[in-house]
Formats: sequence, C-alpha cells, structure tokens
Amino acid sequence: MKKQLLTRLVATALLSTAALSASAQNLAVVNGKPVPKARMELFKQQVEQSGQPITPEIEDKIKQELIKREVLMQEANKRGLANTEQYKQQMEMARQAVLIRALFDDFIKKNPVTEADAKAEYDKFVAANGGKEYKASHILVEDEARAKAIIAEVKGGKKFEDIAKKESKDPGSGARGGDLDWANPGTYVPEFTEALIKLDKGGLTQAPVKSQFGWHIIRLDDVREAELPKFEDVKPQIMQQLQPQKVEAFEKQLMDKAKIQ
Repeated sequence: MKKQLLTRLVATALLSTAALSASAQNLAVVNGKPVPKARMELFKQQVEQSGQPITPEIEDKIKQELIKREVLMQEANKRGLANTEQYKQQMEMARQAVLIRALFDDFIKKNPVTEADAKAEYDKFVAANGGKEYKASHILVEDEARAKAIIAEVKGGKKFEDIAKKESKDPGSGARGGDLDWANPGTYVPEFTEALIKLDKGGLTQAPVKSQFGWHIIRLDDVREAELPKFEDVKPQIMQQLQPQKVEAFEKQLMDKAKIQ
C-alpha cells in the first residue's frame, strides 16, 4: 500500500513538473495546442522596431492578440482553408516577402553606410548649394501689359508689398508681400535665376520676366554667403537617406546580372 502511494506521489510530482515546464515555455494552451512564448517575443520585437515601447498594457494586448489568432487559425484549419489554392499562393507570396526582407537586412548588416559615404554625399551637397544665397521678392501676374504697369507703379512710389498681396498669382509669397525668403538662385526656373543674379541689392527688374508660370516682377532684397549646416549636425539624416539608396543599387545590380528570358 505504501509503495503504491509513493508511486502515485512520484507520478503526480512528475506531471506537475512537466506542466510547470510547459507553462514556462508557452504563452497559453488553446484547445490543447500550446502557443509558444517565442511567438510573443517576436511580436514584441516588431512592435519595438515600430518605435512603440512595450508597457505591461501593450504586453497584455499582444498576449490576447496571439491567443485570438490561435483560436482563429484552429478554426480555419478545421474548415480546410489551408488546403485551398488561394491560401497556398498567398503563403508563397508572404514567404517571398519575408525572405527578400531577410536578404536586404543581411545586405545592410554586411554593407552599412559609412561615415565616408555620408561625408562624400555632404560634399556634393555643399558643392551644389555653396556660394551666394539671394533674398528675393516677386509679383507674378498672367498678363505682360499688367506686369509692365506694375513696374511703373512701383517706380512711381506704390508699395511693392501691397501690390503683391493684392495681385500676385503666387499664393505662398503673395501673402507675404512677395517675399521668397533666402534661397540658392539655382532653385528657381532658369529665366528667373538669370534675371535675379543681374540685379543689384534693392534693384527691380526693368522689364517683366517671362517663365512657364507667367510674368514676374523681381526685386533683389539682399545677398549673403550661403549658410550651410555642419557635417556633424546632418550626418545622421544623410546616413539614413543613403541606406535605402544602397539597397536600391544592390537590387539593380542583381537585376542587371540576372538572365531573364
């Protein structure tokens, strides 16, 4: 009798230990099927990568979501939906997407954007945007005759800003009295740039300037040496921008090498 009791106690203890071990490995058991905790850890990683911190509330929501998915998955399998051609095709597309993402992650890990890459990009930016910046104002109208009349009115003493607010077809600068703020002259259309850089500070174009947008009356308000950000201040942004460019170049390289019939 004592031997049988001892046997039952040992068996009970072993079962309890196994249950505790399973509980430690699983998030839950749904209809007899375990939901592994590893699945939750993966889900948490994805949430963290999106920038959202994992709070106890979020962790509980993830747990409930995974349990719900298991319930729904079991029902879908019970109905035989996993055997449909549509499901198989969608799974293949999902598999491809995950594998391609893994390929790009592997490439980025082995070919990170370096500080030298960022510096080279910064130097190109400086070369394109260095030199002088111009603070200009303009009035944009649709009719050449009206543009000539405005030039005469400004020369006659009417305020440039008042006319711009009332008549300019450029809504952005017009509301500011024609002010275009500081800019590299290369950012404007060629006809505008050509006329602008010929003006002296405070000067007004003597004739309207025609562009694809209409007729411009341009005034040069000021000139200064370009104020560019320091490399260290913009390095993180440059490196972030270069990463997808490297991936795109890698993708193009693979496409160019592929034999496609």
